[in-house]
Amino acid sequence: MGIIIRLVITAVALWIATLVVGGIELQTDSFGGKVGTLLAVAVIFGIVNAVLRPIIKTLGCGLYVLTLGLISLVINGLLFLLTSWIAGRFDLPFHVDGFWPSAVLGALLVGIVSWVLNMLVPDGGDDD
Repeated sequence: MGIIIRLVITAVALWIATLVVGGIELQTDSFGGKVGTLLAVAVIFGIVNAVLRPIIKTLGCGLYVLTLGLISLVINGLLFLLTSWIAGRFDLPFHVDGFWPSAVLGALLVGIVSWVLNMLVPDGGDDD
């Protein structure tokens, strides 16, 4: 059940990013199309982050230390662009226009909104 909640939280964060950041577009008019697209993109985003982020952090450890972690903004933007590209390959109407500011700002906003929503949603371990 927790993975479904995290998926919905990511989809909501992506939806907010489409509303706030100008270069992130959800190109469908129907409510069902928007919900389905956002859920599918949330799955893609989760898989991309789960597979690539640990590899990138391991290989780029020196850059993280050298830049005091600021390279993570660039990495997050690139992973967000990759998510948009993969969504395009699946013919999903989700598109991110360019790296600056759309991808970096969008990834930052999705991260912050997801973090806030995850803090508000009770976790299974919080029942104690």
